[in-house]
Amino acid sequence: MQEPLALKLRPKNIEDIIGQEHLVGENGPIRNFINNQKVFSMILYGQPGIGKTSIASVIAKQVNMKYRILNATVNDKKDLMVVIEEAKMYDGLILIMDEIHRLNKDKQDILLPVLESGLITLIGLTTSNPYHKINPAIRSRCQIFELKPLTTDDIIKGLNKAIKSPYLEGIKIKKEEISHIAKLSSNDLRNAYNLLEICYYSTNDRKITKEVIEKINNKPVFFSDKDETGHYDLLSAFQKSIRGSDVNAALHYLGRLIMQEDLDSIYRRMTVIAYEDIGLASPLMGVKVEAAINACERVGLPEARIILAKTITEMALSPKSNSAYMAYEKAFSDIEKGEIYPIPDTIRIDSKIYKYPHDYKGSYVKQQYLPDNLKNKKYFEAKLTSKYEKDLNDVYEKIQKINKTND
Repeated sequence: MQEPLALKLRPKNIEDIIGQEHLVGENGPIRNFINNQKVFSMILYGQPGIGKTSIASVIAKQVNMKYRILNATVNDKKDLMVVIEEAKMYDGLILIMDEIHRLNKDKQDILLPVLESGLITLIGLTTSNPYHKINPAIRSRCQIFELKPLTTDDIIKGLNKAIKSPYLEGIKIKKEEISHIAKLSSNDLRNAYNLLEICYYSTNDRKITKEVIEKINNKPVFFSDKDETGHYDLLSAFQKSIRGSDVNAALHYLGRLIMQEDLDSIYRRMTVIAYEDIGLASPLMGVKVEAAINACERVGLPEARIILAKTITEMALSPKSNSAYMAYEKAFSDIEKGEIYPIPDTIRIDSKIYKYPHDYKGSYVKQQYLPDNLKNKKYFEAKLTSKYEKDLNDVYEKIQKINKTND
């Protein structure tokens, strides 16, 4: 079997890990776990190719515990039971579970008791946000660590390591070409190693030039800041252009994101914009965005760009209102300040004085809903940027007038 270069270069100890200084650098928690020879169940999440499996393997090796690797999408209950029996034999074992967000309920039910007892120490790996995708019962038994995207400098460091290794004997490559491969890798070290290896074996003289690289991969290069803000600057520019109703700029930044094939970031940002920036001014925008995302997922690229272009154009030219979002922020600010008071008797679950609004004209009756100390608070202020929000505000003001009578 021909192992890929990325597998041959997999770190053997904590010092070999590239990037993730906040976890494995000096005084980082994972480095200290290894130094103290103590490991806890954890979930490592982040983009592909940034070191999740490498860190998990290094932890298992350096704390001198037996370990096994399973994949939640491939391995079945029988495989999991075998690992548990091994753990009983060794009086404990580390289980590295890839794609842990795919773990179904049957496997979770088997795993939970042995996690609880400490027989199995779980290291889960996922590219998905564990707060959204992983069962709370599993999540509550694990410490969650987010891995940060690698920088271009990190990728270059890894490539230089590969070039000096015995696996690419006689390789000839200049700094400019190393940098070019790094920028083409989308901050994925595995991707960078694969491209380097393919270029190496695609030549007769082992000399890698820009022409050789572009025969293998001709994607345009997008430059990002060395301090890792480049990607987030692009997303910020995308959102702010839509918020500012500049459809031309919005489509420009959409194009750059599509060129990077970063559809997940586009989807997340569109969803936020629909509710934060457009909000009550065009309340159906959230539904339209969800429909657009579903259509994009169905057809994929390149056709998805047609759907996205139409939707982003509409979002940019839509009226804007952040009134609902700002009202919530004001309400939550009071809560953070400790303004948490008893719920009024009128709306408690066993209330004898609750008035059922549907029994009254207009489905509204004067009644106290906010706690006593906040009963006169007004968080909502309409922006009046659309007929829909104006109509809502008319209802709001009518209710406020009713509430003021006989105070």
